[in-house]
Parts: sequence; C-alpha cells; structure tokens
Amino acid sequence: MAKTFTIAQISDIHTGSSYFDENLMMSAIAEINQMQPDVLAVVGDLTSNGYKGEFEEAADWIAKFEIDNKIVIPGNHDARNVGYLHFRDIFGNPNRRHDFPMPDGRNLRVVTVDSGKPDINDGEVGRGAYPEISQNLKSDDGTFRVFVLHHHLISIPGTGRERNIVLDAGDVLALLRSLDVHLVLSGHKHVPYVWPLADMICIVSGTVTTWRIRGYTEPCYTLIQIDGDRLSVFERYPGRTKELAASYDLKHQQLMEKRQAIEEKLLRQL
Repeated sequence: MAKTFTIAQISDIHTGSSYFDENLMMSAIAEINQMQPDVLAVVGDLTSNGYKGEFEEAADWIAKFEIDNKIVIPGNHDARNVGYLHFRDIFGNPNRRHDFPMPDGRNLRVVTVDSGKPDINDGEVGRGAYPEISQNLKSDDGTFRVFVLHHHLISIPGTGRERNIVLDAGDVLALLRSLDVHLVLSGHKHVPYVWPLADMICIVSGTVTTWRIRGYTEPCYTLIQIDGDRLSVFERYPGRTKELAASYDLKHQQLMEKRQAIEEKLLRQL
C-alpha cells in the first residue's frame, strides 16, 4: 500500500473571464485525473462575477475531475452580485469539516471557511467563526490538521502592493497555531508561494486556468504530498512540468515554552 497522501490544490478558475483558458483547464483535469490524488481542494474564485451561469460552468468543469474527495470553497469574486447564494445552492455550505483516512493510519481533518465579503475584495474570517473552527480542529489523537480559506493570511512576494490580506489575519494565525494546525491552504493572489510559519506550512496556489497573472508567473496548480513526517510541495504547470517548491520535516518543532506562554496570553484576548 502506498504511504503517500496527496492533495491537489487548485484555485482562481474564474469562469466567465475573458482570460479563462479552456485548454489549461482540460490539461489540469487530465493530469490530476491521471495522478488520482486523495483529495482535490478547489480554494475559491470559481467565477469572475458571481453569476449563476458562471457557477454552473465551474460545476461542470469540477465534475470532470474523477476524484472521489472534493473540497470546494468560494472566493471574493464568488461573493459578487449575491453570488454566495448560487454557491450554496450548487456546492453547499462552505464552512465545513471533512475527515479522510491516511495510509499511515492517521486521520486528516480539513476545516474550510468562507473568507469572502459581498462585493469587495477584502477577506475576513471573523470572531464569530472562531469557536466553530476550534471545535472542529481540536483533537488529541494525532490528527493531521488542515485549514482552508480563499484569502491569504501572509503577504505573498511578487504581487506588488499588499492588498486584501485577511483583516483578522493575526488572530486567525494565533488561533490556528494554538490548535497545532499543520497546513493552511489558500489562493487569491494568482501567485504560488509557500510560507513555513510557527510549525504551520502556508501554501498559496496560483491561478490554474487563466492568464490573469503577475510578472513572469504562469498558470499553475499545487500538489501536496504527505509521506509520514515528510511534506513535499510541487508547483505543476498544466501541460508542462512539475517543480519541487518546498520540502519539510514535520517532526521539526520550533515552539518553545516561553513563546507558548505568550501565545496563550494572546488567545485569552480573542
């Protein structure tokens, strides 16, 4: 039995956009179907303007992924024109918990949230969501914890002036850290990047199917492979190559007692 657990992370499809490229989408679908990852995570901005027809088109494309376990969340574009109603009608509640068995006997738990706000590009998780996030992620049984949202929690290089970072990013990061979250998956910036932060690996995927790109960045998606205590992150360019972006030893712990005490004090203020 294979020991590797694989997540394919795609984002920023943007159906309805003049920059949407069907050839990129078909290539990504063919490649991911061939690889058969354990989970497909679609981390927001399925549409360009949040219209019903755009969501229906996105749903048709996502249905072509022959993956049993699919996670789909909305982005800021999907909240335009009251599009969050269409998202819920087609994909269901975006604030959910998912559990998947891993080959090594552990459980992988994914908690998703909608960080979008109607008709603006800013993102926020919101204090009202913290108790449910804590309830869903709290576990003492060796569970591998993954948190998924559309907006980025940390600034991404190569994206120009910083905009639209999650408004309560500091509090969210402190919460996730206190819950021993291993991975944070997001999109939004159309630039792939990996940030290791306080024993969490924050992975941002680029736009997979559009040419709304910055600088020399190209359309791409992300593959995440978990093999025991080794986590590897690959950037995959549809129809072309796969490049190793980062690799981490998950056994390595950076937390110290003093820092944990400071963290606990901050959390009491939330």
